[in-house]
Amino acid sequence: MTIKVNRAVLAHRLFTGISRRHLSCMAQELAQPWQATVEGRRHEVRGGARKRAAGAGARHRLVFVDRLVATLIHPRHDLPHSVLGLLFGVDRSTITRAVGEIRTLLPERGCAVPGRPSLRLKTLADVFAYAQAEGIELRLDATEIQVRRPPASRGGRRAFVSGKKKQNTMKATVVADHRGRTLWADALRPGRMHDATAARNEGIAVCFQHFPDVEVLLDDGYLGLRRDHPGQAITPPRKPNKSALPDVHERWERDRHWHSSDRITVEHALADHKRWRQLIRWTHRRDRLPDTYRAIAGLVSDRTATT
Repeated sequence: MTIKVNRAVLAHRLFTGISRRHLSCMAQELAQPWQATVEGRRHEVRGGARKRAAGAGARHRLVFVDRLVATLIHPRHDLPHSVLGLLFGVDRSTITRAVGEIRTLLPERGCAVPGRPSLRLKTLADVFAYAQAEGIELRLDATEIQVRRPPASRGGRRAFVSGKKKQNTMKATVVADHRGRTLWADALRPGRMHDATAARNEGIAVCFQHFPDVEVLLDDGYLGLRRDHPGQAITPPRKPNKSALPDVHERWERDRHWHSSDRITVEHALADHKRWRQLIRWTHRRDRLPDTYRAIAGLVSDRTATT
């Protein structure tokens, strides 16, 4: 028995995670790059340029908008390709090919600039330049996503074991502004790597050097960055000695509470990312997780940049 759901219903925000207006804008933005990618792949298979006129040949059973919708539903609800094929009335292999084509385009978009969604931030240097130009105080934090452990026959199994989560994870570093809007998400690192080390590997020290007016709020996991970049990397104040006066302890508790209240917005940004089911627990190939996370971060930034 064939089950075919109305494709207009599948484009609803409950399925895709984005509004219909946002979906329409994305379709206009990605249609031409997708067409160029498909044509380029066909040229490679054929071994040369096309010989037929444009528009000739077989028609796609799954048009571009439906391919985009299927690609968004996949990370939002983590539905198998066979289930998506059943919903769209096509074969599983068609969904797999469609998701593979669109998935390569989404991470390249970057994150939207608040108030100017047409501008995109793609690197950490872009974020620091934007923060210095607009006088924005950044918030940076890391989150871990559970992944599959490498087989026993392969090396590097311990690299993914997180001492904090006691699980096999990969770690993503995210930058947000004072209102919890995502500005940047990096390529993921193995869970065993320290938070500060992951930030250093992304070149945050060079960004601090070239943008001396930018301040970044951090948690206690980045004390090394505060030592190397005083006045720019701001972590919670250290706890005073037990022999200190009561006023000193009260001031410390008050300052720590203010710092936590200012930094909590990046936690809200991470919570927005984790609403996409695939980021709760990643059950697919680990090398595809970085692109998926960057794609989801870009989609979330599109929504928050207009609010």
